[in-house]
Amino acid sequence: MTLLVVGAVILRDGRAFIHRRSFDRALMPGCWDIPGGHVEEGESPLEALQRELEEETGWRLRRIVADLGEHTWTGNDGLERHEFDYLIEVDGDLAAPRLEWPEQVEYAWVGPDELECLMESRAPDDTMLRELVARGLREASR
Repeated sequence: MTLLVVGAVILRDGRAFIHRRSFDRALMPGCWDIPGGHVEEGESPLEALQRELEEETGWRLRRIVADLGEHTWTGNDGLERHEFDYLIEVDGDLAAPRLEWPEQVEYAWVGPDELECLMESRAPDDTMLRELVARGLREASR
């Protein structure tokens, strides 16, 4: 069975929002990540994106700026996921996200020259998130 998931690249002043997953999470412990998560039964990917965004940051989806594509990956839990990613604009206080504690433990805004931090706690060949955030930054600069 393949799980459906969504992810959101959110930008402010040429920098992307990331948050760190807690170190005791089963999936990707201690990794930097973008807001998003699993599409629940009966939800569309867009509905899941809106729900996950609000749960993980307190922000509300204003609009989808660009579709950043889809990809399939297998987590360290052995489950296959098909992910839909978007570059989005949000409403809310971007200086004060409401993290979903204890699932996310800190946040940062990173620019194109700081994306290597996305490799912390990941295998060297797990470059998917770094490439996704770089794609979002490139798309926004068009």
